Amino acid sequence: MSDHILPNAAPSSGQQPLPALTVALIILALAVGSFGIGTGEFAIMGLLPDVAGTFGVTTAQAGYVISAYALGVVVGAPVIAVIGARYRRRDLLLVLMGVFAAGNLASAAAPGFQSFMLFRFLSGLPHGAYFGVAALVAASMVPVNKRTQAVGKVMLGLTVATLIGTPLATFFGQLLDWQYMFVAVGITGLLTVALIAIFLPRDAAPKGINALTELSALRRKQVWLTLGIAATGFCGMFAVFTYISPIVTDVAGLNVGMVPVFMAIFGGGMIVGNIFGAKLADLSLMRTIGWSLVLYFFVLVSLSLTAHNPVLLGLCCFLIGCSFVVGPALQTRLMDVAGNAQTLAAALNHSAFNVANALGALFGGLSISAGYGYGSMGFVGAATAVVGFGVFLLSAAMERMDREAATACPAE
Repeated sequence: MSDHILPNAAPSSGQQPLPALTVALIILALAVGSFGIGTGEFAIMGLLPDVAGTFGVTTAQAGYVISAYALGVVVGAPVIAVIGARYRRRDLLLVLMGVFAAGNLASAAAPGFQSFMLFRFLSGLPHGAYFGVAALVAASMVPVNKRTQAVGKVMLGLTVATLIGTPLATFFGQLLDWQYMFVAVGITGLLTVALIAIFLPRDAAPKGINALTELSALRRKQVWLTLGIAATGFCGMFAVFTYISPIVTDVAGLNVGMVPVFMAIFGGGMIVGNIFGAKLADLSLMRTIGWSLVLYFFVLVSLSLTAHNPVLLGLCCFLIGCSFVVGPALQTRLMDVAGNAQTLAAALNHSAFNVANALGALFGGLSISAGYGYGSMGFVGAATAVVGFGVFLLSAAMERMDREAATACPAE
């Protein structure tokens, strides 16, 4: 397939579309990468007590490795997106996934806690740029009215990771050693490199795109507002998922073997939200984002009120997972408001979600340290959801004002 040229725009732009089978195989290859990233990012959350035991630190201190990974995503996404904007997307994806694989294999061999944190930071560097570039590649191969569904299929690997990869990695990490989880993730990264090399055709290097072009995204207020929705509105999902192990054992009173089950329930919700949310977003993007935040708020409040009941805790975990409906929607929203700075804007979406990841773990830890307990994670998340909804309302209002101003100008 290396003799074909991958279009850099959607078929609706007039370029010759790729065969349906080729598109499916490309999206499969990209989704395997997102599966590996999702497993590596989330499985560690169920293994924090094991990591703490290995390195002789507290579980709360072990939680810092999650923030280290998230910081790597936040730093890596914009830097790599700007530097790599002028390179072929295929080449960039191969390098990013190669670095991700190496970082996870190194994490498995880390001799101490400090080096482990460093390797988790390095593993996070390619995360945002990979998802951003993969989303652009997927969206370029389908009609405009199916962009979000194409992006959703790539991100389906991430949601399947929470349903299958993360629970299995957690189970075998508890049964054997947590290091084996990172070995498996590293091997998945290497598999992704092979699949991309086989299935993704060579694309032309972007023309007229450079670092300054990409940085122009940072001058667009709607880019910042969209990122703000993700960074503030979804801290709660990560607060709950970070401390899911003690919530299940200490609050619901279940044994540690049930932790992977609740992770799988969470993952099932993410898959449902990803599939149906992508379709809803293609019908009405902003309404999908707004209503998701409203429903998400009430579910988080319900979790804190009912976490002691295993059945209701499972239902809340499923519904919190469904809030991932907003992931592909925000990714597409950034494509719409970024102008020519597509790579940076797409990558920053995952920086924003990892800001939410880091803040969720931080705010959750502060709530626990203040004596409110693991059951308070829902209340912590609900408070941040209110902030995210406020940013959403501001974004919608400013867009409406800009549209009205643009309509009024010709009349003057």
